[in-house]
Amino acid sequence: MKVLFIGGTGLISTAVTTLAVKQSIDLYLLNRGNQNQGLPKEVTLIQADIHDHEAVKESIADHHFDVVVDWIAFTKDHVGRDYRLFKGKTNQYVFISSASAYQKPLPKLPITEDIPLDNPYWTYSQDKAECEKYLQSLNDPDFNVTIVRPSHTYNDQSIVFQVQFWDHPFTLIKRILDEKPIVIPNDGTTRWTLTHHEDFAHGFLDLLGNQKAYNEAFHLTSEKVYTWNDLALAFYKALNKQPNILYLPSETIIECFPELKGPLMGDNLHDSIYDNTKVKAVAKNYASSIEYTDVIDKAIAYYRNNPNKQTVNEDFLTRYDAMITAFRS
Repeated sequence: MKVLFIGGTGLISTAVTTLAVKQSIDLYLLNRGNQNQGLPKEVTLIQADIHDHEAVKESIADHHFDVVVDWIAFTKDHVGRDYRLFKGKTNQYVFISSASAYQKPLPKLPITEDIPLDNPYWTYSQDKAECEKYLQSLNDPDFNVTIVRPSHTYNDQSIVFQVQFWDHPFTLIKRILDEKPIVIPNDGTTRWTLTHHEDFAHGFLDLLGNQKAYNEAFHLTSEKVYTWNDLALAFYKALNKQPNILYLPSETIIECFPELKGPLMGDNLHDSIYDNTKVKAVAKNYASSIEYTDVIDKAIAYYRNNPNKQTVNEDFLTRYDAMITAFRS
């Protein structure tokens, strides 16, 4: 099977790339070449910017792919571009959407694929829903679309908190080491699903070239569920520190960090438990085996052993402390 990944070097897609090569998939990656270090030697690289229509068109002129997966399409314009580029060039197009697009607040648990896509809080989720709507409107028998909705997916270096600066993940680890309080919204009892990227890869690859997945939408998550309290306490235990947790109303947090309104109100303030029955029926190798609590020690060791990764965002910490001071006063 000949497969093209647009992107292919991100947090989720790296695990899929590695497993695809192990399964002898003839894998091509189309990207700008900025993060291709460490890719399996079996991967064929096509260096181009997906936003440069003519360059991409030229680079794929002699190719036809069984499957094209776009890992970095976020807007309707992106998927419209893909349709123009790959119509007649592939049997199956896979769009990576987001489970955050489901209606908020959720009408039921566990979450199933029949829940409408209606997230009023987060532009990211709204854009993903618009992409899905466009792709489903094509009704092109020669362009079979599969939609995959990951939820919170992580790797062995992931530090997971609700209130954090994602570009500097060591920031909150340093706070714990410095015995400064960690903020959790509300009471920390919200249940949250975490999916290791290697588990995701097994189910995902079963969808490629699979006619049962044509013109269908699936969320693909694990069945490992934790409260935010569980996750915070696991970090304190791993760092051999006594818990120092401060519970703040989500409204207070959003006032200090307005950029978090989307991910908080539109995603992780709500219970997130998924029914994966639909994808399991199609993906025989679906996996849900890796516990995040077993990965925390690896994540901490990664940052402790790599001083160049021990960066913090000082502006974030200043606002974080100001938020705590204002709340206490």
